[in-house]
Amino acid sequence: MTRILATGTFDLLHPGHVYFLNKARALGDELYVLVARDSNINHKPKPIVPEEQRLEMVSALGVVNFALLGSEKDMFEPLIQIRPDIVALGYDQHFEVNELESELKKRGFSTKVVRIPFSKACPLCSSGAIIKEILKREK
Repeated sequence: MTRILATGTFDLLHPGHVYFLNKARALGDELYVLVARDSNINHKPKPIVPEEQRLEMVSALGVVNFALLGSEKDMFEPLIQIRPDIVALGYDQHFEVNELESELKKRGFSTKVVRIPFSKACPLCSSGAIIKEILKREK
């Protein structure tokens, strides 16, 4: 059985997220999803939707077998429990595939890292695009 791990913020759940998770799930048999903790998001604006609600939304998706919040201490900590065979990265996630594989190996994991090469093309397939559209309509 091949266990896949996908990670992300999943703020303002949209078709791009669904596309990413479906592509990740297609890589194996079980899809685990780590939802980023509010306190760990430093590379973009903080999410609008609180982490517990984002976890609830991701958990409700039929393609997801298990969803949990990430660790606030060490992003690799949940992997001890999950033991993924493959980590799926979204096209826009800031991790470098080789660096992540190297760090996983240092920590005793023989996990492959796969980048999903592109996202679904649609006008509102990103949280940022949704926010911009809302602000535009508010004027």
